[in-house]
Amino acid sequence: MQTRLRLLGWMARRFGGSKPRAMNLEGTLAMLPDSSLFPLYRDGLDPVPQLTEKPPVSRLPLPLGIRAWLVTGHEQVRAVLGDGGAFSNDFGKFAAKVGLTAGEQPGGLGMTDPPMHTRLRRMVMPEFTMHRLARLRPRIEAIVDDRLDAMAATGGPVDLWQEFALPVPALTICELLGVPYEDRDLVQKFSAARFDLGDGAYAPLDAINESRAYLRDLVADQRRRPGDGLIGSLIAAHGDELSDQELAGLADGVLTGGLETSASMLALGALVLMTQPGLAAPLRAGEPADALVEELLRYLTVVQVGFPRFAVRDLELDGASIKEGDIVMCSLIGADRDGVLGPGMDVIDAGRATSRSHLAFGHGLHRCVGAELARMELRIAYPALVRRFPEMRPALDPASLPMRRASIVFGLEALPVALVGPATH
Repeated sequence: MQTRLRLLGWMARRFGGSKPRAMNLEGTLAMLPDSSLFPLYRDGLDPVPQLTEKPPVSRLPLPLGIRAWLVTGHEQVRAVLGDGGAFSNDFGKFAAKVGLTAGEQPGGLGMTDPPMHTRLRRMVMPEFTMHRLARLRPRIEAIVDDRLDAMAATGGPVDLWQEFALPVPALTICELLGVPYEDRDLVQKFSAARFDLGDGAYAPLDAINESRAYLRDLVADQRRRPGDGLIGSLIAAHGDELSDQELAGLADGVLTGGLETSASMLALGALVLMTQPGLAAPLRAGEPADALVEELLRYLTVVQVGFPRFAVRDLELDGASIKEGDIVMCSLIGADRDGVLGPGMDVIDAGRATSRSHLAFGHGLHRCVGAELARMELRIAYPALVRRFPEMRPALDPASLPMRRASIVFGLEALPVALVGPATH
């Protein structure tokens, strides 16, 4: 029983970002065999056949007798994500069993159920409407142009991940949250460190803890002097209803959800545009990027699985008998490559009628609140990139680029590119 609880504890910390105590992270990961982790593997940019050949609902083998299910069918994933009455996101029910303190609860929107989720989302959503986000467009355009200028100034191969894909969403989120200009380099450092495993498995967790500590201090400061960003707006409108912990959790959720995913999309999308230049030609000609962005979101689906759900009662899903308390993992990449959406789902077709049916942002109660912000960033960044550097090519064979392995958010660890001339490989 204790070993099972430790595994649930690892899941809470992995999704919530708290640093584990009195346990070894590598040891816990080692408990999970490849047969359990295959939903997080890719074959290049594609899901592995072991995932796509699965039936829509199947048992996910976990050790120690833990009952878990993998849902890969598009219709079935929508059914799970859309039924908050049958499937719970509330990790708090489980965190208490594994010794997490109140300060280590994941917080934010992703790990809560109604009515708390409804209350928090209602407060946050007005800041993410297209009307409200329109004020950020000039700043995003300026951030993109600044990063392109910086890349051009190097004159040689650059790491597109470090120089463009990561700083564009990081600086955009700083603008959104209302992070002071003098602190933005610090937030970028936290952002980069979240993905850096060079200093060991605990380094990203340390960075997350430092980021949350910074955000708690920022919330406390903005209670005294509210800014005009998301934190200041929430304080002005709902300051008496939200604790500092809740505000910091919401801010960290925006930072985490809007940074890693957008950075991965920018890098992987740029790789696709370089290796399939026919896709970039319409952007260079001034055509809108909207349809291509939707198809790239579907094709790449960088968030590979949704937050784990827990069945709140015995139920049947596509013939599978799911018991109360079972873990249910939804494969978003599996759903977005499902043949029920049409033929040829493993190729990119910007004219595909079903592109906008993708689940890259999730579905239902927990659909990503920052979806429109991500779309805005991608629609601005891709055309600007291919117009500024029309001959840009990977500086390495794309097959040798370092990819994250067994990561919830799929992505590159680096993307060296030559800005002009032929590829160097």
